[in-house]
Amino acid sequence: MDKSMQKYLDKAEVLIEALPYIQRFNRKVIVVKYGGSAMVDEELKKQVIEDVTLLKLVGFKPIIVHGGGKEISRWVSKVGMEPKFINGLRVTDEATMELAEMVLGKVNKELVQLVQGLGVRAIGISGKDGGLLKVTKKYSGGEDIGFVGEVQEVNAAILWDLLEKDFLPIVCPVGLDDKFHTYNINADDAACAIARAMNAEKLAFLTDIEGVYKDPKNPETLISELQISEARNLMEEGFIGGGMLPKLNNCIDAIENGVSRVHILDGRIAHCLLLEIFTNKGIGTAILRDGEEMYSAK
Repeated sequence: MDKSMQKYLDKAEVLIEALPYIQRFNRKVIVVKYGGSAMVDEELKKQVIEDVTLLKLVGFKPIIVHGGGKEISRWVSKVGMEPKFINGLRVTDEATMELAEMVLGKVNKELVQLVQGLGVRAIGISGKDGGLLKVTKKYSGGEDIGFVGEVQEVNAAILWDLLEKDFLPIVCPVGLDDKFHTYNINADDAACAIARAMNAEKLAFLTDIEGVYKDPKNPETLISELQISEARNLMEEGFIGGGMLPKLNNCIDAIENGVSRVHILDGRIAHCLLLEIFTNKGIGTAILRDGEEMYSAK
């Protein structure tokens, strides 16, 4: 058999391997939290959007929730404002909130534009629209960090309406409190709240690390599957620290509130979403309920 024919057969093999996953997750909701380098590197950005668009076209119901931290930081410096942090969290005063909302709105419409360019209808909405995300003020260790919100309620009907009308919703993490003040929301928190409210089949975090490690200094200790009791043990034993700690807590919370699977993926790897969802091997870390095994097509 010549090489060119083998190349096409290899492609067919890949499609066949994906088939059971497409059947299993058809018409299921998948929430993708989009952040990190995948939002900054133009090539990676394009690949993530291609992945999500493909998920939509093969029958999934994807929802993108995006951050904008790096872009907000860039603009804060650009306009000469001094960023302030308490316990590692940005203090969002009124001027920073105004800037953050402007930047997040810009990011939101850029993502809509990319999706539309691939022939899929997308609608970018803020958590303010239709009362999608209702918040209360968030404190950090009892300290005031400004206009940072904790999601209290998600108006899931808005997202269901968009999905039923065949749109791909792209959500900007800004919300209103009961007095209609604007609050910035951590994108991980917003994605978790939306995944819970939608009873999502999957919640995928695109990050700048390969996944969860037993020892963060040793790349060979990457954990590919983690049940929530094991995740809790790792946290209690002090193996998990830094930004992974709140992320893992979010993952556990999501699974305990109806989300079937949570995936922590390295957004720096081209087409990481497709590799995790459609192949027997997968990449990154999948977090599962206790007693549950990873679904394999084998």
